[in-house]
Amino acid sequence: MPPHNSHRRRAEHLGPERRRPQILDAALDIAATEGVSAVTIASVADRLDVTRPVVYACFANRVDLLAELVQREEGRLRESMTTVLRRRAVDADASVFIDGYRALLQTVAEQPKTWGLVYGSPDAEVAELFGRGRADAVQRCTELLRPTLTAWGMPDAEVEKKLYPLVELWVSTSEGAVRTLLANPEWTPEELAEFLGTSVYHALRTAV
Repeated sequence: MPPHNSHRRRAEHLGPERRRPQILDAALDIAATEGVSAVTIASVADRLDVTRPVVYACFANRVDLLAELVQREEGRLRESMTTVLRRRAVDADASVFIDGYRALLQTVAEQPKTWGLVYGSPDAEVAELFGRGRADAVQRCTELLRPTLTAWGMPDAEVEKKLYPLVELWVSTSEGAVRTLLANPEWTPEELAEFLGTSVYHALRTAV
């Protein structure tokens, strides 16, 4: 029997628990390179060089497959962002912002497919994931920036007025940093963190 067919039959003997991570990895690879709309039971089976029943043994349909993929990648991003947005010094200087961008961009470099799925895909299937992740980032950045603005000497009334647009500036710049690193190989995480961390620090400091 030809090696190709033999390989497919052996693959089918893997149990669903061992096969599911492989299927999700294949789906992520397809989503990151071709878009979520390209993820189908057939495309995943082809990517793994198995038959469709092997995939169906793990996922009832494409919807279930995508739902678990998004859930898994959301968990990875939440773990990354928890590390990036850990509590920092209140009276922050430029180094604090540089360190934050460095931590963020290192996670992007380590998990480019996961970040590309969220920031590089316009597909509706990931819109909810993007929205939840952004809302979490805005909330955490708000908690971090409010006491920092006060420590920098901004009056309380101005803090409440200026906090939202300044947080949006910070979060939007972070999103731009992710897209830049994914799309432009000329930047390293270290270089981009130094540039944007310093720039955002001075922008926020000027607002006080």
